[in-house]
Amino acid sequence: MSPDYYTRLEQARGPRPSRQMLTALARALRLTDDERDYLFHLVGEEPPRDRSTSEHVRPGLLRVLDRLYDTPAQVITDWGEVLAQNAMAAALVGDIMGRPPGDRNIVRSFFTRRRDDASGTPGIFPSEEIEEHARLHVATLRAVLAARPDDPGPAGLVAELLSVSAEFAALWEAHEVAVRHSTVKRFTHPVVGTMELDCEVLLSSEHAQRLIVHTARPGSESAERLELLRVVGLQDLAPRG
Repeated sequence: MSPDYYTRLEQARGPRPSRQMLTALARALRLTDDERDYLFHLVGEEPPRDRSTSEHVRPGLLRVLDRLYDTPAQVITDWGEVLAQNAMAAALVGDIMGRPPGDRNIVRSFFTRRRDDASGTPGIFPSEEIEEHARLHVATLRAVLAARPDDPGPAGLVAELLSVSAEFAALWEAHEVAVRHSTVKRFTHPVVGTMELDCEVLLSSEHAQRLIVHTARPGSESAERLELLRVVGLQDLAPRG
């Protein structure tokens, strides 16, 4: 995004940008909610409203993410849209932010990518735990949809997955409801192996965005492997999650 392009936006010159472009620009510039709304108004667009999940990550949350340079962390909506991730998260689960904007939802990836495909989410977790992750994804999505039935994001995702995934449809019929909390997860990585990590879920003030942080217990084998992952870094950026 060039300075000249932004100047033309302010002066109402040039082609009118899409809402997706405006959202990306606001995130890149780390604008506050008020500044983001002003940017939308500049080009004659209505700012995002509360009825849907905002894709705008608060600057303070992004600053926290920046400071967690040695710990996998990402900002994600309660229905699975990855909004930001640090380098360690990309090394652990793949460079999700490098995907096209419409392909950054971990629930969609889980149920639509082939299980034996290295780029599919299930490959991140031990095979014996895949069924439990599937159940929790669906139960969490049901809770979100119940809380915000008019939010087009989760509603559209449910409709899509019901039409393309028999596994999702079967789990949806179970009517299980759950909200994700802090827990322990095991991750498999092709270079460093399996790690058992504490998953801390930190809610934003609106609760629709979460900062997910993964840490290993000091002195554990997982801590050593996590440090190795930091050294290995982003040598393999193929999206795995």
